[in-house]
Amino acid sequence: MKDRSETNSLSLTLEIDLLRSFVAIAQAGSLSKAAQRIARTQSALSQQMQRLEAIVDQPLLQRTGRGVVLTSSGERLLGHAQRMLRAHDEAMADMSGRGLTGTIRFGCPDDYAAAFLPHLLREFAVVHPQAFVEVICEPTPRLVAQLARHALDLALMSLPDGVDERNVIRREPLVWIGSPGLDSVLDDPGEPLPLALSDPDTLDHMAACEALARVGRSYRIAYASSNLAGLTALARSGQAFAVMTQTAVPPDLRIVTGDTLPPLPSVGITVKFDRTSPNPLSVAFADHIRQTLALL
Repeated sequence: MKDRSETNSLSLTLEIDLLRSFVAIAQAGSLSKAAQRIARTQSALSQQMQRLEAIVDQPLLQRTGRGVVLTSSGERLLGHAQRMLRAHDEAMADMSGRGLTGTIRFGCPDDYAAAFLPHLLREFAVVHPQAFVEVICEPTPRLVAQLARHALDLALMSLPDGVDERNVIRREPLVWIGSPGLDSVLDDPGEPLPLALSDPDTLDHMAACEALARVGRSYRIAYASSNLAGLTALARSGQAFAVMTQTAVPPDLRIVTGDTLPPLPSVGITVKFDRTSPNPLSVAFADHIRQTLALL
């Protein structure tokens, strides 16, 4: 015969609705933002979190002056919750034959497209097979402008250190890349460093110039373009060093360490909408982006 504590533990389950609210709060960093995102009141979310903490018998959230942060138990549960929600949504879409429909215009820089888009689009199509995502690849400044005039529904973009940290999904270090043919240039500090950089108003371009100016190293811009293929081609040819996020570095190019070139900062990755009340398909894709990038 089971004792009472064992019976109670068997009757408690991790309800999908509670987990969905928990993930929304973890991603938003506050109850108020999460409430807006999933159309619930803060009071309702607070009650749900009390229930969830009672079920797992551990504190999951810690309130601060700037919102909420996850406890160590909350961090552990977050990974489980994201996987369970993804499996649940895939099963429901498969069994019901439904899912969201429509078309959204999604902006993404070249380097994030190369690293993340295959995962994002493939897995989103499983849950929402009748939804279509039009992809526009541009540097972050151009994506910001397109969002402002509603030419895009949402965009994945880069943020400098210290900007909108609460909405940063993940951080990616910027790195120098080059080919062995440029080693002689590195060894001669008097020779201007040839660079292949993105557009002048992009974070990687500005970070490279600022880092070299800080250490007094001269340079020349051999190639400037928003096209990632052009930048990597020039780096492969041995004509110039390029700068990009580490996740986008092709396997045949090497990262030049900070021993020979000055270190570069990291950039934050976030999702922005074109309006304060985005459509359900845009919200679903943004949530999918946050969950996917947190696990990659």
